[in-house]
Amino acid sequence: MRLLTALLGSAALALSLTAPAVGQTRDKVTLMLNWYVYGEHAPFFLGKEKGYFAQEGIDLQIQEGRGSAATIQAVGAGTVEFGYADVGVMMRATGRGAPVKAVGVMIQSTPAAVISPASRNIKTPKDLIGKTIAITPGDANTPIWPLYLSKVGIEEKQFKTVSGDAQTKLNAVINGQADALLGFITEQGARLPDIMKQPVNILRFADAGLTLVSLGVVAHNDTQKNKPDMVKRFMRAATRSAEEAEKNPKEAVDAMLRAFPSAGMPEAQLESLKLSQTLYHTPETKGMRPLRVSRVTIDASLDTLVKYGGMDPATRGKAEDYFTLEFLP
Repeated sequence: MRLLTALLGSAALALSLTAPAVGQTRDKVTLMLNWYVYGEHAPFFLGKEKGYFAQEGIDLQIQEGRGSAATIQAVGAGTVEFGYADVGVMMRATGRGAPVKAVGVMIQSTPAAVISPASRNIKTPKDLIGKTIAITPGDANTPIWPLYLSKVGIEEKQFKTVSGDAQTKLNAVINGQADALLGFITEQGARLPDIMKQPVNILRFADAGLTLVSLGVVAHNDTQKNKPDMVKRFMRAATRSAEEAEKNPKEAVDAMLRAFPSAGMPEAQLESLKLSQTLYHTPETKGMRPLRVSRVTIDASLDTLVKYGGMDPATRGKAEDYFTLEFLP
């Protein structure tokens, strides 16, 4: 009897640590993504479906975004509690006074690239000369595009650009109005081969020596100061979600497609997730839990932005001005 009582007591304690008390109101929290839903986002949907966020007392709503700049602006304005956005874009905004900071970094090396169908024969940066490139103003790639060009020694006058939103950009390549697009290997790089029924050529910004941190979770400074427990609970669930998605990527994509069936293309979405998972760590963070970025990466990213990205050295500040690990489990 005593053993049974002890076991029941242990079970009750475990439950109390993983779920809100009966009748307790969960915190309503909105996570705005950087873009339309694609495979890289699957861990958040898996965590929501499995109840990881609910167990932390969080009622999570996930919204699509329209570019990292817009997502960061929404976080800075207090419209949403968290943003999943490009931290390089956030650094530029923070340097100009935006009251936001990264509380975790999922993609620790930029997936930005010039992506083109193999038939367009763009195999090296010099092959971009005379071509037409589709871009989306305000997304995570456009602000660092000049950095890439300076690295590879190409001037903007040497090629043409066409602008549009995510679908317009993709359609421009599909319809032959553009030869290539600026995108992520984890998004357009995963989907375009399936759409065009041919391989793609990818010119990764990182391969040109551009060191820049990428996508992570961003929160308002006031949220971090006034609701630290909520931020910790959110990041605990997010970390658990990322780890579970690494073990079961297909299950994560299935959960995402149940929530957003319009995303479609399950095989391409699975490829997107797997590609993104290869960027979860740098040599400095290998073996650590997801979302733990190294100061080395942040410092190197800041140096890149100062040297090539137009960041004023006087406003660069310290790495700690842009990220914190205090809310991670």
